[in-house]
Amino acid sequence: MKLDRSSLVLRLGVVLACCLVLFAVSGAQRSSIKEDERVVFFPTFAVRDQADWVVNIHGWVYEPELDSRLRQETLDAFRRLLGLSEKELESQVFQQRARPFLVDNERKKELTIRLGEREFPGGTSEPTGHFRQSLRLPVVAAKGLVDGDGWLPLQAVTRPTDPRRFSGRCQLLEPEGVSVISDIDDTIKVTEVRDRGALIANTFLREFEPTPGMAELYQTWARQGMAFHYVSASPWQLFEPLEEFRKKHGYPAGTFHLREFRLKDRSALQLLASPLETKPPILEKVLDAFPKRKFILVGDSGEKDPEIYGNLARKRAGQVQRVLIRDVANEPADGERYRQAFADLPREKWTLFTHPREVNP
Repeated sequence: MKLDRSSLVLRLGVVLACCLVLFAVSGAQRSSIKEDERVVFFPTFAVRDQADWVVNIHGWVYEPELDSRLRQETLDAFRRLLGLSEKELESQVFQQRARPFLVDNERKKELTIRLGEREFPGGTSEPTGHFRQSLRLPVVAAKGLVDGDGWLPLQAVTRPTDPRRFSGRCQLLEPEGVSVISDIDDTIKVTEVRDRGALIANTFLREFEPTPGMAELYQTWARQGMAFHYVSASPWQLFEPLEEFRKKHGYPAGTFHLREFRLKDRSALQLLASPLETKPPILEKVLDAFPKRKFILVGDSGEKDPEIYGNLARKRAGQVQRVLIRDVANEPADGERYRQAFADLPREKWTLFTHPREVNP
């Protein structure tokens, strides 16, 4: 039977509509999160590409390890790795901080993500339990979904019988503007990385303590319209307590960029590794995503921030506007270290400070 053009177009339209319905249904069914598993979303950014936003999704699927003999053995191994005593293991803070390191990471989990009323494939989890996906959302569609601060809410689609809600956010950042890339340890949070014992205690045994004055400086910048990216060599297992710390002490919302780590493999030996290997690729990725934005890099002198930031400022002179280093090592600005770290950079491009009031906002 011959079909005229209009009939053919109509039938093709019906087929397409059915396909879209089937995709939506299959998408919801494809989410394979079990009721004893959790999903954590990490704050990410979206990049504008003509008429679309490219929304970057990053999260983690795991099964919490409840009381068991295996969990206790793993917890004891973790304690020995950190060099802690039996008494320190019993502290409530340590139990809370250690818990994410003891979970069962879920691999090959198919995720479905909901943005507004639309559902999208969210990627498949890796052996670390992490999943990543980039979605395209029309700029027009995003306007009705973002909150007043430019963040897009998203949600994992769970099984129909699962009432839980796993939510996250993605910040929509315009191609031009100013972003602050901030270190965490000894920059906005007191960690004392130069003292291994204090580093472990401040990370796993004590409540996180804010660096005096830094939240107020960042709030001033936020009111000026700057965006924030928090970068650290700390493992992703510390994200939730770090995010709670950020909220509690008034640091502006921002994207997080941490390091993957598994207690079960060789990376356990790198729990307290130097940031020289982990931070530069993260920084480059953020700058690559926004070639027209200007960046303020904020760090401290406890480890290698001056060297890392100085090198980046030379390579990306058109993007890096300022480098600010909090002095925790008591080294003079005209000393050999800073002459080498900031060689060939204009002196007005970098600042060494002991308190944020010395920084001109």
